[in-house]
Amino acid sequence: MANIPEFFGSLVFNDQTMRQRLPKDTYKALKKTVRMGKPIDKSIANVVAATMKDWAVEHGATHYTHWFQPMTGITAEKHDSFITPIEDGSVILEFSGKELVQGEPDASSFPSGGLRATFEARGYTAWDPTSYAFIKDGALCIPTAFYSYGGEALDKKTPLLRSMEALNIQALRILKLFGKTNVKRVFTTVGPEQEYFLVERSMFDKRKDLIFTGRTLFGAMPPKGQEMDDHYFGTIKPRVSAFMKDLNEELWKLGVLAKTEHNEVAPSQHELAPIFTTTNIAADHNQLTMEIMQKVAQRHGLACLLHEKPFAGVNGSGKHNNWSMSTDTGINLLEPGDSPMENAQFLLFLSAVIKAVDEYQDLLRISVATPGNDHRLGANEAPPAIVSMFLGEELEAVLKAIVNEDEDYVHHGREEFEVGVSVLPKISKDATDRNRTSPFAFTGNKFEFRMLGSASSISDVNVVLNTIVAEALCQFADALEKSPTVEEDLHSLIQATVEKHKRIIFNGNSYSKEWEEEAARRGLYNLKTTAEALPYFVSDKNVALFNKHHIFTEVEMESRLEILLENYSKTINIEALTMLEMIKKDIIPAVCSYIKDLTEIATMKKGLSADINADVETELIAKLSSLSACLYKKAEKLQADMVSASDYEDDAQALANYYKNTIFVDMQEARADADELETLVGERYWPYPTYGELLFGVK
Repeated sequence: MANIPEFFGSLVFNDQTMRQRLPKDTYKALKKTVRMGKPIDKSIANVVAATMKDWAVEHGATHYTHWFQPMTGITAEKHDSFITPIEDGSVILEFSGKELVQGEPDASSFPSGGLRATFEARGYTAWDPTSYAFIKDGALCIPTAFYSYGGEALDKKTPLLRSMEALNIQALRILKLFGKTNVKRVFTTVGPEQEYFLVERSMFDKRKDLIFTGRTLFGAMPPKGQEMDDHYFGTIKPRVSAFMKDLNEELWKLGVLAKTEHNEVAPSQHELAPIFTTTNIAADHNQLTMEIMQKVAQRHGLACLLHEKPFAGVNGSGKHNNWSMSTDTGINLLEPGDSPMENAQFLLFLSAVIKAVDEYQDLLRISVATPGNDHRLGANEAPPAIVSMFLGEELEAVLKAIVNEDEDYVHHGREEFEVGVSVLPKISKDATDRNRTSPFAFTGNKFEFRMLGSASSISDVNVVLNTIVAEALCQFADALEKSPTVEEDLHSLIQATVEKHKRIIFNGNSYSKEWEEEAARRGLYNLKTTAEALPYFVSDKNVALFNKHHIFTEVEMESRLEILLENYSKTINIEALTMLEMIKKDIIPAVCSYIKDLTEIATMKKGLSADINADVETELIAKLSSLSACLYKKAEKLQADMVSASDYEDDAQALANYYKNTIFVDMQEARADADELETLVGERYWPYPTYGELLFGVK
């Protein structure tokens, strides 16, 4: 591999490349346009497009594409070549500013939630100059937003950019009150940790459930799972190490700040963590990371599983969203400093986050609501479905002292402790421990939102975080800008906010039954499934919030709710259909084949001599026959209930509830019989690779 600093970002039309290649006046005009958030001038766009095309062609690109993120949760691209015909029958390579700035993909086949009729095909993509273009698979990829013919957002990027702007506006109002007039922009930063599984591709290809749904619908636990904790941070296997090396190179070429890699808790589970970057770029990078993980895995004879719960009984995969706020002058607004008690600016921003999370718990839960994540949340491997905040001992003590003025706060400073071995250094102790059970934990100078599932776009979560904090800051600014005594009122505002919203703060074990009961007493939401959570999306307060900050119109919110409900029902429908096919075409025939052979053996034994014992075969035949009959009946019930789902097709919420309360329950009951059959049927008869083979198969 080449020298990494030279190698890094080599396929990205980044700031360094633009500075080198663009005319100086064009470069300055483009940077000013991006910084001021204004539309790009046509003349500038033409120069940028021509330069971008020349650079891309030098790197082997023949096509360009407007790369966007529709509400499918994955990315989309339509490729056009650079060729333009000329009169003599030959071609030249051209790329105009108009082609750079705007595209027209077919919008009819993307989810719109009723915004567009199927026959209304026109949609538009618009260049997002705040995220760098890059080369992938021989095409110049231009990050874009995606709109309908009527101007409604049909993607995940548009609301994310809107939310970043909303937070910027409100945070600047607050900073102005603190005399920070030199700050011109506030932006949020994110570092999303990505968990995933790697399994043998040959085994993946033999599992219809993995192919069609991304998770195993059947599977008995092997003798050993994750009980010994021996996989976590353990030695990385050679093939996995080779995959990680290849993945890093691919990501580094695309400017993705891949930093940390290690084994996760479950067998065959791993994690990649990047260095934080601006939120919209982090969202683009995470989409690229998921796509490239799967491509690189295939090259290594592996399959990368991004489903939140690919295996029942072992830990699922999440995506920890490390979120913070920074200024263009390099200040982290969530940095407590050496003396947080005296840091009024930090305390005000912290209070805004506390207020935001408490008032909009429902939106945060909805932002991570997927059928796959329902399997994971609250399973003692991920945070529960109850949203709460962990601040740690020091910050909790600070807030208690603010609320109870007669309670003194004593700052102990940075502690060190010795480990009892002279050659080892003293350990510098952090101000607080980490709480892995907390959904929303303060970790020094950022918040780690741990509820997000591994397959999801990080855009949804960060749209909510940015917007709810923007609203809290807006209310603070409205109050303080009118105040004749800002310093006095600032203290009172922080005090009142903490007192009102302290119910959301919990530093204990979020897995415990006691916390569930305590959370109920505090009046916190416990929305355990996606179907339960989604109706809250369009509550009056949430519609008002998104309208006020110009994130979504009410129509856009209704359309997104429709898409989320439809996705929930469709996902379980596909899983149920896959389960029925596996039961009827594979599992029951395999059991029958085993019963047939057992019967022949028992008959042969009895034919040789009545004294030969055939109890093993006879008992197994009885058990297998009884269980397979039960499985068949449950499959028939599942199939009948699937037919009845059509009764609810006119009501998306009722249909989602039906899939949750009826179809999903049917599937769980059928799985129990199938998994028990797997433990009884001979290995060579069972039609699929087992959990043991999948989880421990990669050497």
